[in-house]
Amino acid sequence: MNTFLQPIEQWDYDFILWVHRHHRPWADGVMTAVSETWTWLPLYALLLWGLWKQHRATAQLLWHLVAVALVVLLADQLTSAVMKPFFERLRPCHNPLLQPYLLLPDGCGGRFGFASSHAANTFGVAAFFVLLWRKQSKWVHGLWLWASVVAFSRVYLGKHYLSDVVVGGLVGGLAAFVVYYLLFVFLKKKDAGHAS
Repeated sequence: MNTFLQPIEQWDYDFILWVHRHHRPWADGVMTAVSETWTWLPLYALLLWGLWKQHRATAQLLWHLVAVALVVLLADQLTSAVMKPFFERLRPCHNPLLQPYLLLPDGCGGRFGFASSHAANTFGVAAFFVLLWRKQSKWVHGLWLWASVVAFSRVYLGKHYLSDVVVGGLVGGLAAFVVYYLLFVFLKKKDAGHAS
């Protein structure tokens, strides 16, 4: 593991052990479902329907769909292809110090966990739509709760530490901000400058 993460290691151990000490059998299936992508297909369909309703069959719709795809791609690749191989931090479920104390209702998964791709992707989607619709709907802020519940499920399932999901969420939020700013702020200002 990269020495960068050592100062927070004890906090992460304490938190995940606290979560697993308060494990409830009824929550195993719930948290496993929360962690699955397919569970949220209706939510994704609702968000895409919102984009379609707002822009119909215009070029704007295509730009927004490309933007969402870019956010997820950027968040996912930064965590999976860059951070996990670089930091090489074992997931809690692969850590021999913690394994005896963790309950793993959904198995373990890949070897390395810093940072969480689940958290990056969900917080990326949440941040993008909040940036996009914050002036039109107060309900869009509910996406923060959704992303937080998904992130917590990863800790509950023993696949990630708290810092994995916090940093993953920040990576997703940053990816959303960069894509939103470049496509809908910077380019718009540039086009306005050319028009004048």
